[in-house]
Amino acid sequence: MRTALHFSANDLALTRFAVSPMQEVVTSLRALAHSPVPALHRRWADQVRARPTATGLDRSRLAVMVPPTGHLPDFLNPAPTGFAPALADELAAITATGAGQVRADLDILAAEAGGRLPPVLESLYRDPAGQLPRLAAEIGAYWQLALAPYWARIRALLEADVFHRSRQAAEHGTARMLDELHETVRWDGTALRLERRHCAVTRLTAGAGLLLLPSAFAWPRVLTRVLPPDPPQLSYPARGAATLWEPRPGGTRDALATVLGRSRARLLAELDSPASTTELARRTGLSAAGVSQHLTALRAAGLTSAHRAGHSVLYARTAVGDSLFEPSEQAFDPTPPPRRPGR
Repeated sequence: MRTALHFSANDLALTRFAVSPMQEVVTSLRALAHSPVPALHRRWADQVRARPTATGLDRSRLAVMVPPTGHLPDFLNPAPTGFAPALADELAAITATGAGQVRADLDILAAEAGGRLPPVLESLYRDPAGQLPRLAAEIGAYWQLALAPYWARIRALLEADVFHRSRQAAEHGTARMLDELHETVRWDGTALRLERRHCAVTRLTAGAGLLLLPSAFAWPRVLTRVLPPDPPQLSYPARGAATLWEPRPGGTRDALATVLGRSRARLLAELDSPASTTELARRTGLSAAGVSQHLTALRAAGLTSAHRAGHSVLYARTAVGDSLFEPSEQAFDPTPPPRRPGR
């Protein structure tokens, strides 16, 4: 199916980007629901798959509402009010969703499931206002298990994409930026044409402007949301998503050891994948008490973060910690600069 969004000058003027935690919640759940998980995210999935299963989240309302294919409830992805809303802000918007919108989304899910709503969603259908806070709690639990330990890395990827697209628009114009969002998105001078769509999107059923959301997990598709009075929303695969889960180069560990100490540098390197104190102790041969002490110091320095995952705590590198393992863009030249005349 093909569809088109015809643009006015006002629509182009109102086009904006946002980074949405809920967009990553929904698209990551969809990636986990696929069998097999797309190769792009298999390393991440191998690390997190057991966590929702152990807590029962794989059988929750949230999991049932995000099937591998088909409709994704619009109310799960409220339009971001700023560039980078916190998850708590988006959860507040979800819990404030009107009963009519919740039931409309659930009716579509029921139709796609053969005409009957899955039993786990029946209480949400009967009493949206009473059940939405419980759904928000499920989302928060999934976030802590599957995304929070990786969020610094994911957000850096998404913000880098926005920077690239914004610079592209500044240098070459908004039309070229739109034309290069994705292979299924084409700007023809007056309209944004979307190909291989599951459902039609028209300006008659959408608000003004356009909201663009880069996503780490949307690949290989562009996802759309049209819910008046919000602007149409396009979630597209962020540039560099294929390298998101690749291990960071470890060549700087010896240099870090001279600053942080060998044990702390080793622990920071091991946190290329989030891990618990017990797991880090097993990997490194350090005592659990020693690992805990070092992690406390690294966290105080802003290099690691801690995230509750059921009965354990997962530690992850922050964006600052990650940056210590990025190769320098310009090698250090030890040769002193030549002396200028007269000095």
